[in-house]
Amino acid sequence: MQKIEHIGIAVRDIEESNKLFAKLLNTEHYKMEAVESEGVITSFFQVGDVKIELLQATKETSAIHSFVEKKGEGVHHIAFAVEDVNTELKRLKAEGFDAIHQEAKDGADGKVIAFLHPKSTNSVLTEICSDKDATK
Repeated sequence: MQKIEHIGIAVRDIEESNKLFAKLLNTEHYKMEAVESEGVITSFFQVGDVKIELLQATKETSAIHSFVEKKGEGVHHIAFAVEDVNTELKRLKAEGFDAIHQEAKDGADGKVIAFLHPKSTNSVLTEICSDKDATK
């Protein structure tokens, strides 16, 4: 793991949350992006070396929709930057971690991603990500 890449926060209303976090962080979001495969729209804020990713569900089958309905708005996941998602995923699975994704898939902000199941990470939904051009 290289660093914390971002912290994902599930929200009900991304426009209202953008306003709230702009005030809180004293900066504007730099990007909004839909990730159709996940049924979300995302918004990113840069805070030092770490990003804050706001996620709003765009369909009821989205994991973010289920999360907000069950737990309300709040921290959804923590993402770690890695050199290559598939290589790190193999290492983590060999160490006994349960993977939600068996290989890297496209994510937001020019990344490929994979998630580890929270049952194997002390109930913390953990994402690993790398730049799209870095994954083999």
